[in-house]
Amino acid sequence: MEQTLIIIISVLLVYTIIPTLMVRLFGIGVYKKGTGDQPIALTFDDGPDPEYTPLLLDLLKKHNIKGTFFVLGRKAEKYPDLIQRMHNEGHLVGIHNYVHWSNALMSPKRVREQVNKTAKVIDRIIGEKTFYYRPPWGVINLFDFFLMKKFRMILWSVIVGDWKSSGGKQKIKQRLLSKLKGGAVIVLHDSGQTFGADRGAPAYMLEALNEFITEALYTGYSFHRVDADR
Repeated sequence: MEQTLIIIISVLLVYTIIPTLMVRLFGIGVYKKGTGDQPIALTFDDGPDPEYTPLLLDLLKKHNIKGTFFVLGRKAEKYPDLIQRMHNEGHLVGIHNYVHWSNALMSPKRVREQVNKTAKVIDRIIGEKTFYYRPPWGVINLFDFFLMKKFRMILWSVIVGDWKSSGGKQKIKQRLLSKLKGGAVIVLHDSGQTFGADRGAPAYMLEALNEFITEALYTGYSFHRVDADR
């Protein structure tokens, strides 16, 4: 029993824990932040969501800001009009797997299938290939490094726990402002339907984001897509 446990832990270390630490802590092979004199990148995961994504697009349009959406392929197929709207309004559409499964729990072949299938869905909708990929929860496996030959992996430098409703708008806004700096890559969520999220949490995110953008613009910051200057 003890020997089996050691083998399991060793496999997990090699397959997912060490690779994830390499990209999350040291940024090896991924893009997670820019330089201090660059604009801020707003990125959004887990959509498209028929309730919250249109409101988010309205908000970004109001402030004339372009963002980056890492979408789930299955949802993109269900709501192609939202993907098309993202593209039409100048946002970057990236990949967040076909379904919200962790790469640590899938074989290398299964991960490739998830990524490639979503890339084809996006291409079919907007008529443009995408090469930007964010793995769910920022967790990878050892073989995902080979994906980097074809796709640009994007993580983040700022995460504020906006998938939970506790603390409401104020918690999210305070955390965003406390980490406000040039070159930041901020991850937010325009859907509350994934594991561990609160269904209504994006409503608080939208309120906080609106006030955060207003204050950031007032103090001289600007925003861009993650593919700008890349």
